Amino acid sequence: MLDINFIRENTEKVKQGMIDKGESNTEAVDEVLKADEQWRSLVQEVDELRSESNTKAKEIGQLMGQGKKEEAQEIIKHTSLLKEKIKKLEDDLQNYKSRRDDLLLRIPNTPHESVPVGKGEADNEIFKTWGETVEDDWRKAHWDLADEKGWIDFGRGSKVTGAGFPFYLGPVARLQRALINYFINNACDNGFKEIQAPYFVNEDSARGTGQIPDKEDMMYVIERDELFAIPTAEVPVTNFHRDEIIEKENLPLLYVAYTPCWRREAGSYGKDVRGLNRLHQFDKVELVKIVHPDTAYDELESLRAYAESLLEALQLPYRTLLMCTGDMGFTQTKKYDLEVWSPGQKRWLEVSSCSNFAGYQARRMQLRYRNDQGNTETLHTLNGSGLALPRVVAAILETYQQEDGRIKVPDVLQPYTGTEYLD
Repeated sequence: MLDINFIRENTEKVKQGMIDKGESNTEAVDEVLKADEQWRSLVQEVDELRSESNTKAKEIGQLMGQGKKEEAQEIIKHTSLLKEKIKKLEDDLQNYKSRRDDLLLRIPNTPHESVPVGKGEADNEIFKTWGETVEDDWRKAHWDLADEKGWIDFGRGSKVTGAGFPFYLGPVARLQRALINYFINNACDNGFKEIQAPYFVNEDSARGTGQIPDKEDMMYVIERDELFAIPTAEVPVTNFHRDEIIEKENLPLLYVAYTPCWRREAGSYGKDVRGLNRLHQFDKVELVKIVHPDTAYDELESLRAYAESLLEALQLPYRTLLMCTGDMGFTQTKKYDLEVWSPGQKRWLEVSSCSNFAGYQARRMQLRYRNDQGNTETLHTLNGSGLALPRVVAAILETYQQEDGRIKVPDVLQPYTGTEYLD
């Protein structure tokens, strides 16, 4: 969430940021400021009453010591009334604080000034392109290839669980495992620490990274145990240091984690969901950075460049988009999407999002560092897919298919698959 002081000092900027992100109703900003003003006014009143109560307590002690019990009793009655009033005001304080904090959770992050203003995907800017796209007529879509070879079974997945839960068989299962191992090993070689995270999180964790209140309908809920199936490893890994103070010399903290991910993807339909394009369960290697605020935007650029390097190593043509305000999301302040070329579908497929959240997530999680003066300040968090597997698999099958029907394995993956071709 945003810092209340930032909202107070930049009210119009916060409102405009909401509008730029497609939130036309900015009343929450005025309401949170009103609740904060009432809270601060009560804090002052309670502090004054406590001070008066402490002063009276000293007077009572002095009078009792002087044997003036009757005078002391009068003051005792007064202090009893003060304590009752303080108790009532403390209850009011908690109510205003709860109201303020709830409203803060509903105000989106303010876009960085370098983010283009726009309404949707048509307003995203192409930041970079790499590689030569191919569009040979003989190339087949990955779902046709997988069906012909019996490598991905959507039908049995639907029978066992439901649509969007495929089985991967033989060579494609091996290809997925190779990609996971390659991505993890490569990240570790580049300074990230591997972490194995839980696949389920509690409500505090979901709230900490901004999944609630915002994306509740996208998550699978285990109601009996009050847990959520993770939509991405970002959630457990970023929450790893929730409620902690990190020493400045230990920054930045870089983590890489492989997990399956679950998303309900309510309302998805059409060509975007065919084959591996959009699944309810999929595998992903996630990169998380916890950094000093002064370095956050430089860290975003290095995160983007690293995710790009994985596609270049796989020799998959891609483009990088700088997302506009209306297509960026509730919690991000700046975001890049990496899209790989799908020659069988003749379209771009998103395989990574690299995002800077500034202090938005860390403030929810009370994730802080100690500055040179010994005071605590909010850290900044970033994450990016490095990479999401289903569409990478789809792109490899379509890009590396040969006219004779064989699928060549990218050079960097051959040590992991033990073979040059999938068969």
